[in-house]
Amino acid sequence: MEVEQTALPGIGLRHEFTTRSGRRVGVVSHRTGRRDLVIYDRDDPDRACEAVKLNDEEADVLCELLGAPRIVQRLNDLHREVEGLVSVQLPVLAGTPYAGRTMGDARVRSRTGASIVAVVRSGQVFASPGPDFGLAADDVIVVVGSPESTSAVADILTNG
Repeated sequence: MEVEQTALPGIGLRHEFTTRSGRRVGVVSHRTGRRDLVIYDRDDPDRACEAVKLNDEEADVLCELLGAPRIVQRLNDLHREVEGLVSVQLPVLAGTPYAGRTMGDARVRSRTGASIVAVVRSGQVFASPGPDFGLAADDVIVVVGSPESTSAVADILTNG
């Protein structure tokens, strides 16, 4: 899908795309951090027929609602396409060596070949977290790899 990006001087940035049904949808990211979800008129693509202003928290919730099911769907698709690939959800328990440390400290990918594709914290999904992402007790990490590599990640989280 093609996403068009337009700089809005003094305002921020606009991203737009067209749905399969022909609806034009945009997100205006203001310099202040506010986000506007915009639905354009079918007959006049320059006229917004609906605009919803979202603060940071509201934008995060919308991302979670739209993003979490897509991550699960993509993982399920991968399972069907790649034999031997599994995804597991592993808890970060209090008192384990990596609770309170960054993902980079665990060096999961280099030690096991598996990938951490998401972290779930208090119902919020953090997709594709980077090495500086801090792990916390009660997080659940979503790991993709072979059965052996994902088992090795569970061992790392438990024993270091």
